[in-house]
Amino acid sequence: MNEDEEGRKAREFSDEDLQDLVSSTDSGARNPRSRAVALLIAGLALFWALFQVWIAEPQFWFGELPFVKILGSEQTRPMHLALALALAFLAYPAAKTSPRDHVPLYDWALAILGAGTALYVFWLSDELARTARSGLPTDSQIWVGALGILILLEASRRSLGPALTVVAGVFIAYSYFGQGWLIPDLIAHQGRTFDSIINTQWLSTEGVFGIPLGVSTAFVFLFVLFGSLLDKAGAGNYFIQMAFAGLGHLRGGPAKAAVVGSAATGLISGSSIANVVTTGTFTIPLMKRVGFSSEKAGAVEVSSSVNGQIMPPVMGAAAFLMVEFIGISYLEVIKHAFIPAVISYIALVYIVHLEALKKDMPALGEARSLTSMLLKVFVGFAVAGVVFYAVIWAVGALRSVAPEIAPWVLFAAIAAIYLAALAVASKRPELELDDPKAKQVKLPVMGDVVPTGLHFLLPILVLVWFLMVERQSPAKSAFYAVLMMIAILITQKPIKALMRKQGSLAAALREGFNDLIDGMIAGARNMIGIAVATGAAGIIVATVTRTPIGTELAGLVEMLSGGNLFIMLVLVGLFSLILGLGLPTTANYIVVSSLMASVVVSLGAQEGLIVPLIAAHLFVFYFGIMADVTPPVGLASFAAAAVSGGDPIRTGFTAFFYSLRTVALPFLFIYNPALILYGIDLGTVAGLLMALKVFVVATFAMLLFAAATQGYFLARSRIWESAALLLVAFTLFVPNFWLDRVQPPYETLPGTDFEEVLEEAEPGSYLRLIVAGPDFTTGEMSQTTLVVDIDDTAPAQRLSDTGLFLMPESDRMLMDEPMPATEYSERLRSFDFYGGDPVEIVSVERPQDQMPREVFYIPALLLLAVVVMFQRRRQTKPAF
Repeated sequence: MNEDEEGRKAREFSDEDLQDLVSSTDSGARNPRSRAVALLIAGLALFWALFQVWIAEPQFWFGELPFVKILGSEQTRPMHLALALALAFLAYPAAKTSPRDHVPLYDWALAILGAGTALYVFWLSDELARTARSGLPTDSQIWVGALGILILLEASRRSLGPALTVVAGVFIAYSYFGQGWLIPDLIAHQGRTFDSIINTQWLSTEGVFGIPLGVSTAFVFLFVLFGSLLDKAGAGNYFIQMAFAGLGHLRGGPAKAAVVGSAATGLISGSSIANVVTTGTFTIPLMKRVGFSSEKAGAVEVSSSVNGQIMPPVMGAAAFLMVEFIGISYLEVIKHAFIPAVISYIALVYIVHLEALKKDMPALGEARSLTSMLLKVFVGFAVAGVVFYAVIWAVGALRSVAPEIAPWVLFAAIAAIYLAALAVASKRPELELDDPKAKQVKLPVMGDVVPTGLHFLLPILVLVWFLMVERQSPAKSAFYAVLMMIAILITQKPIKALMRKQGSLAAALREGFNDLIDGMIAGARNMIGIAVATGAAGIIVATVTRTPIGTELAGLVEMLSGGNLFIMLVLVGLFSLILGLGLPTTANYIVVSSLMASVVVSLGAQEGLIVPLIAAHLFVFYFGIMADVTPPVGLASFAAAAVSGGDPIRTGFTAFFYSLRTVALPFLFIYNPALILYGIDLGTVAGLLMALKVFVVATFAMLLFAAATQGYFLARSRIWESAALLLVAFTLFVPNFWLDRVQPPYETLPGTDFEEVLEEAEPGSYLRLIVAGPDFTTGEMSQTTLVVDIDDTAPAQRLSDTGLFLMPESDRMLMDEPMPATEYSERLRSFDFYGGDPVEIVSVERPQDQMPREVFYIPALLLLAVVVMFQRRRQTKPAF
């Protein structure tokens, strides 16, 4: 064994070390020897899970009973945080050298004080509404709040690392001092008093107990619990085995299976680190076996696991936060996030395929065709879609014919399907993960794997049904999915025992209850860090809303970029990446969206680019999660290196290189929002066809981008060929970039024509206003772009409906401050309407006809044909 191999062997962690790594980051590494203490921690976690299920729906079932009090958000949020704080100090040691086999006295004290400060808000919510939340906090309330903030920051440090604690502490200091030699004049302010800061951050519903913690309480817990129960039932292993059965026989098959398996577990997981360790312990050794280096094997697992955080429906809890921050429905968030996530995963599978071609890697077992596998997947999805729509039609018909018995018929149908799936599964042995280090690796067969876990698909279908068909809230949908999982965990083993006529029914039933309890405890422990993160991140959100930093950060970015929009976006991406260092997905998104999302929108408007708010939020979210990949922090890269034995820094850089597609996507959907289906109505046939076209073209373009960055297409690429592939991919992604240079998209008219153009505009169209005026803070002239949508209001009424006040003056169209509480008053609040220089409408832009932008696909495809022609001469192996 050479020195390099010895080093890798020394870096490689044992299974116990890996589980300790996951528990240290996700659920707490403390494992008390005392049975009473262990039972107390487990009991608190179980109570937390039961409390969350209770407030999700059952409390309303018994709300009319005199002894049942309906708990509102002013009480559920403090209880949620109280349990999280208590468990944080009992489950997470203070430092690496702190005892793990018992709970020190100081941790007991912190757990009690932390829970007490949160329960203070729970018990005295009515009194706080009369005093602190009315601007009259008492001294005792202030001191309780100050203690609560300090304990929360310490809990954050323990469960999440120092990053969020430091950031939150800096924001509190900035809020208090307001100005100083470390604070740029652009964001300086007078400073807030100690009492007002504590009142905002702890006693009101703006800070710690604000929207982020509310989302954690109402939505996130149930989805994390659902994922935990699904994994405990055996679904995680089922997904991995399915991935290996379908992809293991291809070139680089273990890596492709790692990508698909991580995508499946990412659907229900909120932790990229847990995803890396869960799937990586099996996939990484197999990747190394077929020829991937330790660093590349780890990098593939990191890229696929981190990408799980952009995959709906959970998106590391960011999906639910976007609902609250943006003010759109949950289904809208899923709609906008779906295509970028899917094409990113498809591209990663292709990147792995190219790596296998470059190294001429063998397949595990008999080699199979990637094209035939993709065709089977397409047929499978098409058949599933037809069946799903048939079920929707059948349920609709049943409800119209027999509405009273419809719920009972549906319940009986689900029960029958469940029993039939178990009957099929009971005829086969239980799935077990093979040893990836065994001398002979036997890949699972799809026909043997699929029947063993069909019942795991039922709760996922229930979740999708309630979300997409019934249009219920995410909380209610997750509640019914959790109920389904509870039923499966309790009954699957006893029913299988009966069907197989072997084993004790009582033992199987007891095992099922134990699995349920273990799953609920695991789900609650996995929520500790998320709950603490959302509470601590609320400090940042409140500071942004109460100080100038939220509105003036755009000016700082504009100054650094010199007014160039692309450089502005690069800087915003870098800031998002830096702000996300060391933060879990949820806290990461809260921090970067609070600071940077509005910056993207306002800077785009200044340059004449109208950026949808959802695109801005997805932009900063994509860059924020890249912090899990990128050195020097890159927690997921360190976890993968611990599994592979590779160098963590090299693993991180390789993973970042593989993730370039995830870095490129945000820029693309900023310039072409159609990529996130913005403005496309999926309720019409035309909208569905447009979405299908966007998906196909974007997928093809992303595959070309991946080939360009990997330096391999049909053969190893020359530099000009890679550049040509990048150009083709860019043209397919953003054809309007070239079209706008050939045919301007707007007819520009003077601002004085606004009223006339507004009255002449057709309903359903829009106008763009270029508005210029002095900045309210700096006094310097600035510019922004407003969009005026034209509805079917009478032409003479349109101007008054906008809330804009115009003051025509010779050849200029001056403006007064818009009517308060209107869309444009918010958009123009950065302008000084009472300074020396007036605010004016510089010009009006009216859309004009252009040729179809798809025309530019023709030269792009011709250029692609040239690259293919040159590479075919050098091609030595099949491309797929």
